[in-house]
Amino acid sequence: MPMFQYEAMDQTGKEIKDVIEASSQDEAQATIKQLGYFVTKIAVKKTRATPTQKKAAKKGKTFALGGVKTKTLTTFTRQLSILQDAGLPILRSLRILQEQSPPGAMKNALIDVCEEIESGSTLSEAMAKVPKAFNRLYVNMIKAGEAGGALEIILQRLAEFQERSESLKRKVKGALVYPIVVVAFAAGILTFIMIKIVPAFEKIFKDFDTGLPAITVALMETSRWIVNYWYLLPGIPLAIWILIKLIRKFQGGRYGWDLWCLKMPIFGQLVEKNIVARSMRTLGTLVASGVPILEALQITKETSGNAVFEGLFAKVNEAIREGESIAKPMKENSKPPFSLVALGFWSFFIPGVGALLYMTRMNKRIVDDMVVNMIDVGEETGELDTMLYKVADTYDEEVAVLTESLMSLMEPLLIIMLGGMVGFIVIAIFMPLISLITSLTGGPGGKKKN
Repeated sequence: MPMFQYEAMDQTGKEIKDVIEASSQDEAQATIKQLGYFVTKIAVKKTRATPTQKKAAKKGKTFALGGVKTKTLTTFTRQLSILQDAGLPILRSLRILQEQSPPGAMKNALIDVCEEIESGSTLSEAMAKVPKAFNRLYVNMIKAGEAGGALEIILQRLAEFQERSESLKRKVKGALVYPIVVVAFAAGILTFIMIKIVPAFEKIFKDFDTGLPAITVALMETSRWIVNYWYLLPGIPLAIWILIKLIRKFQGGRYGWDLWCLKMPIFGQLVEKNIVARSMRTLGTLVASGVPILEALQITKETSGNAVFEGLFAKVNEAIREGESIAKPMKENSKPPFSLVALGFWSFFIPGVGALLYMTRMNKRIVDDMVVNMIDVGEETGELDTMLYKVADTYDEEVAVLTESLMSLMEPLLIIMLGGMVGFIVIAIFMPLISLITSLTGGPGGKKKN
């Protein structure tokens, strides 16, 4: 039988620390009460795993790169919640899922978690030691479920939270597949035309000493540049990506880039609404699970994935420590401060008018009045988690609608853009070609060659 380490007080108020053997925690508490003690703390006594247990655990592990995928973790959470709802012991549930898991990062994580639980750790403590699989949000929600005796309910909330987040992510990714494939395919075809087709026509025009219009000369110059410096086509985007990565290594650089992502034309609104939806759902899930509000805000800050929102949640956290509510500091700090790095990104990506556009958009708040008012109502009525869920649902719908609208708008824009490029090439090639054919056939303005 497992050993339980407990702290208690006797009838005189004296603190008692001891160990008791029992089949379950409830039985241990009942036995301690029969001794006339009031239990203040009780937990399974941790024991070190034997060399045989460690060897057996390592034997089941396989080599795996990276962490656990979100989709895999979502499936695991849903399965674990079903097993817990069925009344199976937690270790038995984990063992079942471990055996079912294919070799990889998830299976390795479950082996480690089971080993820690067998050594006396709680589920949250065991998961905290496997950060590649279970982040702080996950661990703290499990911890709150254990403290409140409602682990199966918390797991259900976690599963629903992850499924919603994964669904929204799939919608956005799915919507971006079409334009990315079309642009990549078109870029490949245009590059082939510039490298193989246009130089062939240029040679023909030179052989016949044909005068070329300005549009054809521009096309030939572009073709020669691509032939000579083709490696710059992938090199320039790669260099820009590496430069952005380096800039984001610094705190100010990361803040400036994240602010540009929130405020950039067309896609900025989509990024902003997506982060608001995810952050509000995270905070609502944590609050509903019984996680203290300061800890919940700290976790939401860490999982927001954007430096601007991280700064906002940090300021809200500080204000709450001083006795404020959530709504007021969120409204007061939702306008991002001026960022020189963000100004630089605007000027680089939108030459000429980028700086002016940034100055006109920099005072726009990242959290609007609807969010603030819903949070305020939630705090007043004691239904903060419900209001946060409603905000998240509203923004999820707005993200879905905005994504569909952007994709609907992008399709004709892509067709117009590609049609314009192809039309430019066709006109530039056929104008001198028609002139050459006319000259060879003795048409108007030309002499027939023998």
